[in-house]
Amino acid sequence: MERNLPQTKPQNVYLAVDIGASSGRHIVGYLDEGKLVLREVYRFPNGAKNVGGRLFWDTERLFEEILLGLKAAAQAGFTPDYVGIDTWAVDYVLLDKQNKPIGGTYSYRDERGAKIKEKAHAVMDFPLLYEKTGIQYAPFNTLYQLYDDVLTSRISKAESFLMLPDYFHYRLTGVKKQEYTNATSTGMVNAVTHEWDKEILSRFSLPEKLFGALSQPCTVVGKFKKEVADFVGYSATVILPATHDTASAVLAAPISDGAPYLSSGTWSLLGVAQKAAHTDKTAMAYNYSNEGSVDFTFRFQKNIIGLWMIQQVKKELGDKYSFSELADLARKDQESRLLDLSDPRFLSPKSMIAEIEAMLGKLSVGALARTIFLSLAEAYKKALDELENATGKRYDALHVIGGGCQNALLNELTARATGKKVTVGPVEATAIGNLIAQMIGTGEIKDLDAARETIKHSFDITEVKING
Repeated sequence: MERNLPQTKPQNVYLAVDIGASSGRHIVGYLDEGKLVLREVYRFPNGAKNVGGRLFWDTERLFEEILLGLKAAAQAGFTPDYVGIDTWAVDYVLLDKQNKPIGGTYSYRDERGAKIKEKAHAVMDFPLLYEKTGIQYAPFNTLYQLYDDVLTSRISKAESFLMLPDYFHYRLTGVKKQEYTNATSTGMVNAVTHEWDKEILSRFSLPEKLFGALSQPCTVVGKFKKEVADFVGYSATVILPATHDTASAVLAAPISDGAPYLSSGTWSLLGVAQKAAHTDKTAMAYNYSNEGSVDFTFRFQKNIIGLWMIQQVKKELGDKYSFSELADLARKDQESRLLDLSDPRFLSPKSMIAEIEAMLGKLSVGALARTIFLSLAEAYKKALDELENATGKRYDALHVIGGGCQNALLNELTARATGKKVTVGPVEATAIGNLIAQMIGTGEIKDLDAARETIKHSFDITEVKING
């Protein structure tokens, strides 16, 4: 991304704070002659911390990084008028009467949700939960985490419940809003009413006072608090993006043709935009999820473990190889065996390499990488087959977006495995989606259709060619 200043002052300057499980970044955006221009002004590492055998997020450090990035934007010559934050889904903060966090902020990779699965489904069985919410089963779903808070009495002192982006927006503005797209990921929002499901709250002993009105993306939250403005050197207005990062990414996807998308990153999310949720037995059997999007539409999608596995392998190898070098080694290797990526052993292992080799035996670095990429491509094929069965439609194309779309080998393997026309881009889909929601909120862009036209003219979207 370019870093030079615009020659003429933009109408408005927007800042997307996009925080993922492994890193975060601040990206400035503005319109220049009808094109969306991006500037990265700050980047920082992230990762869950092991504290006494439990996994937590360091939310205080993350908020410090948010403030430092806001300050860095001004230092780089961009003073944002508007700001919005997105993160991964399902994780949250409980606040007490003094608006102080209660205990640590658990990571979704902590095992507590998995441990209470049977107890939770004794309260309300999964088929009924799915019928109500359309949210696939995953051990880290917010509902299971919250039920653990109930069983341990951690929730007893809670006066507020905020998903992570909502919490960070509160810290910036002093205003508490619960954003819709991320709320749907909790497994507690009714797929028909688009509101918190009161029966679920009641059955799981979750206090109704914690779950208020849900706000759509593009909604104004408020202006920076004085102490925030004083620290960063300016005042800006916070506007809700789709605070679930995948929801933001899909807003930037070139899916006007109705084709499926694949948001490729630490997680792979494959799905299609739909006006209504699919909560039938077929969708449930395929473990597809119905997560909220703008204007109460849905992303009918499946979570696939994604590039988390190669990220962990790279880390375990002492970061000796770059991602591109791992892909090059994989391209040269002949390994053809596959892994079942739905196996929970890959979710948070002590050693990813050890888990893979426990199944396949000793592997070279190239074979490790190739096995992961081949298995991902096959998982995408399986998910697309299920999607076509669940929707009763045949799709000819697949649009790959996000950072993972830069992996040319994985793109080729995906095109070969699925037999679909595969397009890639935009790379910065999440930040772009965050920015366009803010721009729609201010009226600088009319609506989502206009935004996607702007994106199409602003960024390269290419078709994958299969080599060999």
